[in-house]
Amino acid sequence: VQLVESGVGLVQAVGSLRISCVASGRIFSVNTLRWYRQVPGKQLALVAYLTTSRATKYADSVTDRFTIFRDNAKNTVDLQMNSLKPEDTAVYYCSLRQTMGNYWGQGTQVTVSS
Repeated sequence: VQLVESGVGLVQAVGSLRISCVASGRIFSVNTLRWYRQVPGKQLALVAYLTTSRATKYADSVTDRFTIFRDNAKNTVDLQMNSLKPEDTAVYYCSLRQTMGNYWGQGTQVTVSS
């Protein structure tokens, strides 16, 4: 399974950005797609996830600002980020978890300037 993110972005605070991830390979019909982010020197943090059955969870810090979308037919997951803050600056990773394992993309940089 391969995951490729797109949507590297530099945006001003209070702006919006949408990042995407496409998965390919042997993908099962039941899986969870997640977005994580990491700031240098800090631990990887879960941003949001969305299962094939549409269960969703967001980190408290992004609730009401970020929305996760998925297209099961295309095996894509997007993260729409609104009202961005400088503290949202991070490398964002998409992840797919299914019975056979947990897979990761290479990450995409999102920078929010104040």
